[in-house]
Amino acid sequence: MSSAESQPRFGQSVKGLLSDKVGSCSGDVIALTRQVLKGSRSQELLGQAARNMVIQEDAILHSEDSLRKMSIITTHLQYHVEHSKNLQDQLRHLLK
Repeated sequence: MSSAESQPRFGQSVKGLLSDKVGSCSGDVIALTRQVLKGSRSQELLGQAARNMVIQEDAILHSEDSLRKMSIITTHLQYHVEHSKNLQDQLRHLLK
């Protein structure tokens, strides 16, 4: 009877170990799945950040171009204001 009694214990022991291993593997698969999902989300966020950076860079370049053009226009306007002052002085001198 002794060997008959040890067989069920051995079988139960193996089943318990197998059950523990299956549980452990399931936990590992769940952890791996979470990590993969987190990694794919990170990749998506990095891609979005890169696209946003390119958009911001284009906006900055456009702003620089606009500032350059405004500077040129300001210079022209200052010239015309000075020129008109000279014309006004000449007209005043002629009208005297």
